[in-house]
Amino acid sequence: MRAVATAPSNQPATSVRRVNVLGVGISVLNLDTARAAIAAALAQGHKGYICVTGVHGVIEAQSDPAFRAVLNRAFLCTPDGMPMVWAGKGAGFKEMGRVYGPDLLAEVAEWTRGSGRTHFLYGGAPGVAEAMRQRLETSYPGLRVVGTFTPPFGPLAPADEARLIAQVADAQPDLFWVGLSTPKQEKFMAAYLPRLETKIMVGVGAAFDFYAGRVRQAPRWLQRSGLEWLFRLCMEPRRLWRRYARNNPLFLWLVLCQLTRLKRFRLE
Repeated sequence: MRAVATAPSNQPATSVRRVNVLGVGISVLNLDTARAAIAAALAQGHKGYICVTGVHGVIEAQSDPAFRAVLNRAFLCTPDGMPMVWAGKGAGFKEMGRVYGPDLLAEVAEWTRGSGRTHFLYGGAPGVAEAMRQRLETSYPGLRVVGTFTPPFGPLAPADEARLIAQVADAQPDLFWVGLSTPKQEKFMAAYLPRLETKIMVGVGAAFDFYAGRVRQAPRWLQRSGLEWLFRLCMEPRRLWRRYARNNPLFLWLVLCQLTRLKRFRLE
């Protein structure tokens, strides 16, 4: 796996390098450097979106070139799963660490509380964003969550879209957190970043359910070992078994092909 420098034309300028994992550029980051990159982008008034990406996202990108382009145009594409971290370390970046959606949210919440920076929560089932807001404001006194929005299950209807745009224009949040599934949340951010009066959008998926208390997180030792997927499978077997039965073996096979150069994956 090869490291490359990237600076997408429609995103904030950044010196963060990326590791080519099956044609997806995973940013060489840890929690500290991810927070610093976000802080710099906000200080400079840049707009951008951040994709928190693991095995599921990388495999989805293999059959969806448009989604792969969304990931590779992101301001940051953080290493969500341990396989992304191992890829970075294998490329020589020993400082690379997992930048997991819930942890990134916690890191940024702690950093921004009392700073005047504002947050907006978009996603989740009815009631989830509000429950998450209450927990965040309790856990991080001084945090300013200036709005929430629960989207419908399908695409936004024109009336919902107009309501969202107006609500965000009124709140003008610095950070817009998106809790949808992959690749829906990444495509949403790429499409709506130019249309919403916010600066940094971050797709954190299941973090909404974790913070709302609807779903349990895996113990830290399982997260560090790369076995979080097994914990989640045990928690939600009917929803997740097909994903893991397909994605995990396919990912291992394609990585072997990349490492042995049986197949080349271009970083476009």
